[in-house]
Amino acid sequence: MSEVKISKRRFIAGAVCPACSELDTIQMWDEDGVPHRECVGCGYADTLNEQGQSVPKEIGTRVNKAAVKPADPKVQSVHFFPNPKLKKPAP
Repeated sequence: MSEVKISKRRFIAGAVCPACSELDTIQMWDEDGVPHRECVGCGYADTLNEQGQSVPKEIGTRVNKAAVKPADPKVQSVHFFPNPKLKKPAP
């Protein structure tokens, strides 16, 4: 098996998260020579290419998303009605 070489994670001073716009929350590291970054504030993560530009992930569409499961027919909804005996006294 090949071993994945991961460098130490380091914070980038003055970096702004592209998702939440927080300052100094971005950490970077390399995996097999490929730079990655992640925001510790909001969890945003991406991979960078050779020019330092973000590599976009595949956008979710109806084709690459899992189908929505239909509701279980054995499940019934329950309605709660207020108890008329517990009326609040008029002010």
